[in-house]
Amino acid sequence: MNRPYPHIIFEGGVQYPLGKLKGNQILYDFEKILTYLDVKGRLLFGKNFRIYDEDHNILLKLCNYFIRDFESCKQDGIDPNKGLLLSGPVGCGKTSLMKLLKYIVPSQRPYEVIPCRNIVFSFNHLGYKTIEDYGDSQFFCFDDLGIEPIGRHYGNDCNVMGEVLLSRYELFLQAKIKTHATTNLNAQELEERYGNRVRSRMRELFNLVAFDKGSMDKRK
Repeated sequence: MNRPYPHIIFEGGVQYPLGKLKGNQILYDFEKILTYLDVKGRLLFGKNFRIYDEDHNILLKLCNYFIRDFESCKQDGIDPNKGLLLSGPVGCGKTSLMKLLKYIVPSQRPYEVIPCRNIVFSFNHLGYKTIEDYGDSQFFCFDDLGIEPIGRHYGNDCNVMGEVLLSRYELFLQAKIKTHATTNLNAQELEERYGNRVRSRMRELFNLVAFDKGSMDKRK
């Protein structure tokens, strides 16, 4: 459905312009996007949510990715046609940002944020149907990748997320369906968790965008 004012988002009867319309293009304004994200974040996560100044650099990269600013993405070494792997220490805000950022591009197909541990619990109950379900053409962001338990169904152990990622990789090759994820682990830890084969596929599936290792825990 075409929106007559694609550069304006309405929340509770209030208009939030994210930039200016020039022909059929939106000229985005990062400060206006931040204003909207601050408002939407409080609606989603409560009155204590706020955008931190220290996160502006990483937010700019993420926003450029979502609005498909190809020139800025190229400068940051980001491919807008691949998914995002957002990494960083516990509590830095990865999950909140991935839940939030999709709202700045309402015309794009949304993705569902799913905790990896929930996928494993589903596998334990339903078996390999779970891997098929998450290897389908829906858009997902897998939250907390790498710290989920090993799956077990009828006594058979399975590295569930490793299998899901292999399925998502095939889906990406065949239909360019993107996958996103968040993780607390670094590249070496992910390889130890999933093996070299999955790790090499992840390089093709994802752009790695990382918070600084010293990022504060915003939950405290």
